[in-house]
Amino acid sequence: MTLAHPPRTRNGAGAFPGVPPRSSTVGTIMATQENRTGDEAAPAPSGATPSGAVQSVDRALAVLELIGAMGSAGITELAAELGVHKSTVSRIVGSLESRGFVEPEPGSRKYRIGFTVVRLASSTNASLDLSKQGQEICEKLAGEFGETTNLAVLGGNQAVNIVEAQGTSSVALQTWVGQTSPAHATSSGKVLLSALSDNEIRELFAGGLTRYTDHTITDIEALLTDLAQVRERGWAIADEELEVGLVAIAAPIRDQTGAVISALSVSGPRYRVDPDHAADIAAQVTAAASELNSRFGFRG
Repeated sequence: MTLAHPPRTRNGAGAFPGVPPRSSTVGTIMATQENRTGDEAAPAPSGATPSGAVQSVDRALAVLELIGAMGSAGITELAAELGVHKSTVSRIVGSLESRGFVEPEPGSRKYRIGFTVVRLASSTNASLDLSKQGQEICEKLAGEFGETTNLAVLGGNQAVNIVEAQGTSSVALQTWVGQTSPAHATSSGKVLLSALSDNEIRELFAGGLTRYTDHTITDIEALLTDLAQVRERGWAIADEELEVGLVAIAAPIRDQTGAVISALSVSGPRYRVDPDHAADIAAQVTAAASELNSRFGFRG
């Protein structure tokens, strides 16, 4: 469930859809490194004072660009590409991970782009294509229900809002685009989690499932059972699992391969978004999601 007013959290990173081909991008990145030897930067121009801080920032950006170009990369691979010691890359990656710019890839020793990158991108005018395409659909669905609609993506174990539309019945004092909500307690999060394997989900929630209300799922086996139902019926519901009185229903957004890349949700107070009518509401949300799916080439 993605809220009109979700609680603010700082954590949350996730896979970045549509990274560029490695062959062209890596070559461009490495061209900026060609004057470096080992772990030393190229000599500073005569009269200039070398700056370790600037060098570190430059390397961190190079690491981000390489991971983006490769899709995912390990410490050893990054060190070899950049021509620096593994300990240097490990420190850089550790700093990037602490701020959500990169995240560990489940089941491997590699790292991938984190959702802090997408959250920053959403604050610019150069919105992602998913955001551009999704805004129209969200506004249309909000008009039909009169409730808040959101498009969210998975960032670690969080659902990250990237698009929002307010219905006639909802009142919002600010946008929540870029904010996160716990995936296990939200309808959007459940849709996104349902695309992962049980082992990946267990790994994401190795630290446990936080309780927000009496209805929050806090047992991993119960969550896996709920997600199995989401996969079977094709939509998810969160009934007062994050906030008392709030209900949300979500459906998956898929790319041309059928992979789940986002979740479309509608949320509102329980007396208006009635769980007893969940199937009917889900049918409308799913229909709107299908329209967006077709724009991304999914014909299923």
